[in-house]
Amino acid sequence: MTLFENAPHFFDASVERVAKATVRISWKTHFKDLQVSIYHGNSPEAIQHNAPRYQIKGETAVDISGLNADMPHYFEIVPDKGSARVISERRLPLQGAVNFRDLGGYATTAGQRVRWGKVFRSDHLSNLTERDIDFLKRMKIHCVCDFRTSTEAQRRPDRFPEDGSGEHLHLPIDNLKSDPIDLFQKLERGDTSWLTKEFLIEGYILNIEEFAPVWGQVFKRLAAPGHLPLVFHCTGGKDRAGTCAALILLSLGVSEKDVIYDHGLSNIYIRDVVNGLYAKFDAAGIDREKISPYFSAPRYCIEALLDHLRQKYGSPIEYLKSKAGVTKEMLKKIRGQLLE
Repeated sequence: MTLFENAPHFFDASVERVAKATVRISWKTHFKDLQVSIYHGNSPEAIQHNAPRYQIKGETAVDISGLNADMPHYFEIVPDKGSARVISERRLPLQGAVNFRDLGGYATTAGQRVRWGKVFRSDHLSNLTERDIDFLKRMKIHCVCDFRTSTEAQRRPDRFPEDGSGEHLHLPIDNLKSDPIDLFQKLERGDTSWLTKEFLIEGYILNIEEFAPVWGQVFKRLAAPGHLPLVFHCTGGKDRAGTCAALILLSLGVSEKDVIYDHGLSNIYIRDVVNGLYAKFDAAGIDREKISPYFSAPRYCIEALLDHLRQKYGSPIEYLKSKAGVTKEMLKKIRGQLLE
């Protein structure tokens, strides 16, 4: 028996867009001469298996070009031995939403994986371009859950689904102690006295304690036929959306380590937008170091949320059952739809 005989034939597979019509598929393997076939489709269910898009041996990356930039793309990596895996881009190539990303691909502690193309998290959808809207229509998204406050949603209404197709739910996280618009205006005036680590952590805990019915509504949709694919969002796609993403992933059996990783991706995807905001604050003489926690997804916030769920409720599942009205039957249906 060799050292890696019982190891997966490949792991850490990912898709990264390197040009408008080109993606790079990469993976890691313990096997020097592993041969893989790569199949392609515009949805996980429409991957064409009659002929591979690429076949490659002894390499761990390949660029696939000539893709339609206005369509979603999914790939299945099939090794000559071992199990196949469907993968896609984590962040969708939209122009008007920088943090719109797929929750698919994460492994569970039971050895399954979250299905791609079923559940998405995002920043606000008010800046979607016509091309973005067409792109999302092709994905056949059936439900949009908007966590922004009433004021936020009125100032910047979602553009999708603007034709009335699918369900659009406004599920406001209206925390009167920290309305996002009021807080932003304080920062514009240079008032950062309120912006502490404790304040930010309290916001995450309030999301759990005060708005369990909101999460219950989302889980109700995830369990019901006809509501997938589903996207949920707030303004930046990092805090309120981050809370929802954590609850969903944890309910599916994804590790806390991967939940923390997913949370931190917001800091990468919103970087350019945040840098633009920093430039404005710099011009006003406001120290960006003092305001940066508000425009990021701090690791200590998601860690505090996980600790709170564990210490007060015993587990995220017990929280969902006792506080959000999520039943055992709902969880079974959700896992049946979202895991493979």
